[in-house]
Amino acid sequence: MTIDLYHISLSSPCRAVRLAAKLIGVDLNLKVINIFEWEHLTPEFLKMNPQHTIPVLNDNGFYLTESRAIMTYLASKYGTNYSLYPKDVQKKAIVDQKLFFDMEIIFQPFKDYFLPLVLKKGHDEVKFQEIPRNLPFLEKILENSEFVAGGSITIADVALVTTVSNYEVVGVDLRKFPNIHRWYTTCQKILPGYDEINLKGAVELKELWEDLKSK
Repeated sequence: MTIDLYHISLSSPCRAVRLAAKLIGVDLNLKVINIFEWEHLTPEFLKMNPQHTIPVLNDNGFYLTESRAIMTYLASKYGTNYSLYPKDVQKKAIVDQKLFFDMEIIFQPFKDYFLPLVLKKGHDEVKFQEIPRNLPFLEKILENSEFVAGGSITIADVALVTTVSNYEVVGVDLRKFPNIHRWYTTCQKILPGYDEINLKGAVELKELWEDLKSK
């Protein structure tokens, strides 16, 4: 059985899928897509994903895009630790809620700033200053909870920790948010493969950010 993941290491959605797979216990065959060489626009890639985005999962001919969908799929099909993505409908709904929260509330401000920068539209100081505007919501969520969806780690934590690491890349001081900082430090310690996958990718992202910003 071969499960291919088309990815790039500096992408936080790709990092989230890799961290989730490691946590779930799924081995991925990694295939790097160099978006800077337009490999995501080749006819072969567009057959897998007409949206030409990464990550893309190929599970023996079953293609799936969107990182959070991939994470829930892997947990549902291959997971044996059901606390990562619960079977209970209500508990699962809370995890799904936090995945959507990551996508719409925490990831979006970073994307609004960073994507135009990648497209060589320049550094937008207004959007840059707005990146952490929604962190108080996450701070409140973690006020009385060890993890974002309750008392144990879930794939929602994996999605959010990679996004929050992007904030750190661009200089957001997470110590201003003690609950986030506590949770973030805990996740770094307990997630298998964190340094290899997320820290390494974040370093690459920072190098790219500094290069793009200087231009």
